[in-house]
Amino acid sequence: MIICTTRFSTALLPHSTLHATLTLVKIGINRFHLAVEKVPLMVFNWLGADRHGISAQAGKIFSSGFRIKKTLTALLLGTVLSSVTAPAVADMQDQLPDMGTTAGGTLSINQEIEMGDFYLRQMRGGAPLIDDPLLIQYINQLGQRLVKSANSVRTPFHFFIIRNDELNAFAFFSGNVVIHSALFRYADNESELASVLAHEISHVTQRHLARAMESQQRSAPLTWVGVLGSILLAMANPQVGMAALSGTLAGAQQGIISFTQANEQEADRIGLQVLQRAGFDPQAMPNFMQKLADQSRYTTKPPEMLLTHPLPESRLADARNRANQMRPAPTQSSQDFLFAKMRALAMYSTAYKATADETIDNWLKGNVREQLAAQYGKAVRAYEAKKYDDARAVLQPLLDKTPDSPWFLDLMTDIDLAQNKTAQAIARLQKAPGAQNNPVLQLNLANAYVMGGQAAAASRLLYRYTYANPGDPNGLSLLAQASAARGMRAEELAARGEELALSGKLDQAIGLFSNASSLSKLGSLEQARYDARIDQLRQLQQRFRQYEKS
Repeated sequence: MIICTTRFSTALLPHSTLHATLTLVKIGINRFHLAVEKVPLMVFNWLGADRHGISAQAGKIFSSGFRIKKTLTALLLGTVLSSVTAPAVADMQDQLPDMGTTAGGTLSINQEIEMGDFYLRQMRGGAPLIDDPLLIQYINQLGQRLVKSANSVRTPFHFFIIRNDELNAFAFFSGNVVIHSALFRYADNESELASVLAHEISHVTQRHLARAMESQQRSAPLTWVGVLGSILLAMANPQVGMAALSGTLAGAQQGIISFTQANEQEADRIGLQVLQRAGFDPQAMPNFMQKLADQSRYTTKPPEMLLTHPLPESRLADARNRANQMRPAPTQSSQDFLFAKMRALAMYSTAYKATADETIDNWLKGNVREQLAAQYGKAVRAYEAKKYDDARAVLQPLLDKTPDSPWFLDLMTDIDLAQNKTAQAIARLQKAPGAQNNPVLQLNLANAYVMGGQAAAASRLLYRYTYANPGDPNGLSLLAQASAARGMRAEELAARGEELALSGKLDQAIGLFSNASSLSKLGSLEQARYDARIDQLRQLQQRFRQYEKS
């Protein structure tokens, strides 16, 4: 689905006020207020309640001794952190050699979450993130599969893709893992892609960034806040700063934080264990490393990933030796991986368009899965070239055989909308098998409603989407379009304000909410909600000020 330059994914949640209250209660009292702040205002509009009301209900539930099963209570109140979207968390601890500090003296887990929120907003405002619903859904499903097999998981994990033809990946506070789109080009199979994610996940679970910051605080003239500022500057410049970030935003080119070889080898070692437990081939990690090492031997400029993830022979040898001691597990790449690789090559590789055509030619001679992905790639390439009839001719037979494929339905919807066949797109999506439970298809339908002049129907879907995904700017953008089409100016401004807040533009967000408040009836519930959101954003500004000063 393509809506301007944004793409979408979602999930549906029940919408009674009581259920929302209980959901927030389950988050845990220690994280309650932060979680409430992350829920966009239109969610409470939709529920017919305000944040203060939900907070009050939650307090009554706690104070009245609300009966929760003992095991659930222990889990919820014993966990260090949680979020609106439940993370995949393992309950075991890795048995690791003592590498010194656990970073508890510098950063608590709650501080890491707050810092992760701040830096994620800055990244949204300055980096070319890809918000393709299918690719984001795929990379998060793959990432969460690995997280479920990881130990020492203390934070939720979220996975993002930056449009960049240079190979790299990095992770930062609060389980945010980012890969460059070029990784799809370099990864020959799903296990290789998973090996990179497993390495980055391990940097987070072992708290390497927090450890490095604590070491910097003890032994270097740079202050802790100054280190945070350096990281922020790197994130604000995607062309230079992003290239300078290492496995956890600590770049060798920055010269601010340098991970030791022990950190890298620890991430390799733990990552290999995660990779194997998740059902992937452990040989994929040293194989991918070898590929990078071989490439660096025949060029004056090594791959960017080697600049930020140094790969001496000892590290490669150690990874190979450990993988050789594990049980071999040759694994066939999933069909979704092949579709994702083809989509990334055809739509988001600016410097290597020929690679997509070459891959299509090779896969047409491959196995059944590769042949299917090659046909899908041909349809995508035709669509990108605006040869819509050709794209439809290639795609229709595939869709006829697999009418519930979100990859095929998404692309056919784009073709329909490009040819002004909105009624056809809506009818197909409404009757598509499993569409009600598929977030990508639900937002395809919402988009088609907007394009087809059915803004009210779109809004109903988007209220649920922004409720389930308050951190996704794409849903907010589409909700703003639907609200504008309905003449709901205040609601439109609120949606735009939430979108700006997610990209770190809190002053502008407050301005839009102020305008929305002024458009509302004096003393109305709507005005009170907008004013409450303004107060919350100002509190967020206050908490973020320590990072902005750096």
